[in-house]
Amino acid sequence: MNLQLIPAAAAKPSTEETDVERPYLRLAAQILALLAHKGVKAGERLPSERALAEQFEVSRTSVREAIIALELQGAVEVRGGSGAYVIQTPATATQTPVFMPEAGPGPFELLRARCLIESEIASVAAETRKDADLDRIFEALADMRLHMDDKVANEAADRRFHLYIAESTGNSVLLQMVTAMWDHAKGPVWAKIDQHFHSPALRVSSQEDHQRVFDALMARDPVAARTAMRAHLERVIKEFAQAWR
Repeated sequence: MNLQLIPAAAAKPSTEETDVERPYLRLAAQILALLAHKGVKAGERLPSERALAEQFEVSRTSVREAIIALELQGAVEVRGGSGAYVIQTPATATQTPVFMPEAGPGPFELLRARCLIESEIASVAAETRKDADLDRIFEALADMRLHMDDKVANEAADRRFHLYIAESTGNSVLLQMVTAMWDHAKGPVWAKIDQHFHSPALRVSSQEDHQRVFDALMARDPVAARTAMRAHLERVIKEFAQAWR
C-alpha cells in the first residue's frame, strides 16, 4: 500500500474535501513533524496518546486514528501492551509528499455517525417493522451466532442485521445511508484498527447487544430499540479506544 502524507505546512485545500484533507491525515503529518523536530529516532517510543492529544488540542481518538495512519505508512509500529514505536526516521518520512487515495472517514468519526443515525433508525423500525422484516432480521441474528468463530461470516451477518433494520423503516434513503456507512468501514484505517482490537470476546458482546435490539423491535418498543442500538455502538467505540499500554 502506498500511503503518503502531506506535511501540514504543504497541505492545500481543494474545492472539495479530498482524502488527503482528512483530519486524521493532517494530524498524522503534524505528529511526524513534531517527532522530527524533537529528533526522535527509529526504535524510540512515541509520546502517549494523552500527551499528543494535549499537544495538538485534539481528542485521544483523533490521535489514535492518526497513529493508525502512520502505522499504515510504515512510519511507526503499534505493539500491543506497549505502545507505538518509530520504525522510520521522522525527518526522512516528512520529506516525501504522499497520497492515500483509499482513505475514508476515520473509524471513530464513522462510528459516531452510526451511533447517531442507526439509533434513530432502530427507534423508527420498532414502530414500522412487519413480521416479514422480523424474520429477516432474526435470520441475520441467527447467522451471527452460528458463525461466532468465523470473523468474515459473522461480519457479513452483522451487516445484514443492520441493513434489514434500516430496510424495515420503509425509507430507502435511510437504507442507502446505512449501506454507505458500512461500505466506508472497508478502508485501510478501519481495517487496521479492527485488526488491533477485534476479538472473539467482542463478537460475543455484540451478539448480546444485537439480541437486545431484536427484542425491542419484536416488542415494538422504540425507546428500548434506540437505547439498545446506541449502547451497542458506544461499546464498540469504547473497545476501539482502549489503551495500547
